[in-house]
Amino acid sequence: MKNISILGTSSDAGKSTITFVIAKILQDLGYKIAPFKAQNVSNNSHVCDDGSEIAIAQYFQSEVLGVETSYHLNPVLLKSGRGSSASLIVEGKVVANKDVLEYYRDLDLLKPAVKRCYEYLDSKYDCIVNEGAGSPVELNLMDKDLSNIFIANEYNTKIILVADIEKGGVFASIYGVYHLLPEKLRNNIIGVVVNKFRGDLSLFDEGIRIIEEDFKIPVLGVLPYIPFNLGFEDSASLKNFVQNPKKKKLDIAVISYPYMSNYNDIEPLICDDEVFVEFVDYNVSLEKFDLVILPGSKLVIKDLKWLKENGLFEQIKNYKKDICCICGGYEMMFETLDDKYALENDENLIEEGFGKIPASITFEKQKILEKKTYDLFNTQIEGFEIHHGMSEKYPLSYECKKFKGTFVHGIFDNDEFRTSYFKELNSSYIGYKFEEYKRNSINTFVKTMKDKLDVQRILDDVL
Repeated sequence: MKNISILGTSSDAGKSTITFVIAKILQDLGYKIAPFKAQNVSNNSHVCDDGSEIAIAQYFQSEVLGVETSYHLNPVLLKSGRGSSASLIVEGKVVANKDVLEYYRDLDLLKPAVKRCYEYLDSKYDCIVNEGAGSPVELNLMDKDLSNIFIANEYNTKIILVADIEKGGVFASIYGVYHLLPEKLRNNIIGVVVNKFRGDLSLFDEGIRIIEEDFKIPVLGVLPYIPFNLGFEDSASLKNFVQNPKKKKLDIAVISYPYMSNYNDIEPLICDDEVFVEFVDYNVSLEKFDLVILPGSKLVIKDLKWLKENGLFEQIKNYKKDICCICGGYEMMFETLDDKYALENDENLIEEGFGKIPASITFEKQKILEKKTYDLFNTQIEGFEIHHGMSEKYPLSYECKKFKGTFVHGIFDNDEFRTSYFKELNSSYIGYKFEEYKRNSINTFVKTMKDKLDVQRILDDVL
């Protein structure tokens, strides 16, 4: 069985989503399938079963498929760093903070790691579904492209193009990408998926004719725009969430600082029919909210300074109702934050925090990566930690009246904790089963997309 590359004709075309849809369809037909992305750029990451760190998109795809999680699924990950640098994570571990230009200059040094991981998966699975990155035909960067051209060319993968019709220019993007691809890769294209179509799909019948007859590219399907409030990969996908809570009991503010990370912690709230979530990124009164959440941050001190500069720091400090802080948000609540090794900043510095927690945070070189069951807030919670900040006095969590804070991600996935917590805020809150919701949502979404896809044409090409 041949492996497949999912390449977008633009950024945010829906590659991550189509990757798990195609993979799940093939898995349901009885094949062993693994997701893969050679290189990802995202502040959203997750700790794997083997204690390594990968991008949230590949972790979510592996959850959909029930695949064991490890660094092999995403061998190279870039996260925001200080200045023009990025935190470089290779095979699940931080190896350096690199200037972006330096990273591209040394890209060939990463290819052995990518090949090791890819070939490991290839030996275990019938088919790897590779997610591309951005557009595969950024001509000035094609020789520095690990996720698209390198994989497709090195391993002669079959290719499915994904085009976002919502942005406009769908014909130009399909025609342009197809003709700018090297001839070898053009010959491996199975066809194109037209994604995010709003309205009556029959309105695009003429579009299908143009693409198939004039462009000579098979159309594998036209997929409807369906909000999918799970597996947010980045800030662009986060903006696509849709909420219409019919039984609203709670209004929750999530502080959206510039380097916000791991906002998947908020997914159980976005999916909750009794909760309305608003991401707050400017100085506004917080009094209308029942709960304020400070989520994770990739650059905690920079985001803390941002809160002080725009006035939200004082709004949060004077807020009288409940506050919940996770990871980076938790670190901000200490009296001082000491970046003694300049891990986040251009120079070592100490920044004053909110002072809610009577202790200090120190950023250590050794990063904590842990995934386990925690005894937290009187509940057994399955979660994970990803952080440089350390506190000897409160190494995991802190709780006092109207305040909960922890390093642990995934706390709201736990039905018992979430329901108990929200009942304290509003006794009429009922709650729901998040894992059941997630499973049903994924199955419904995949079935809807499968009905619109020419699965047989894909099988004919890969078998």
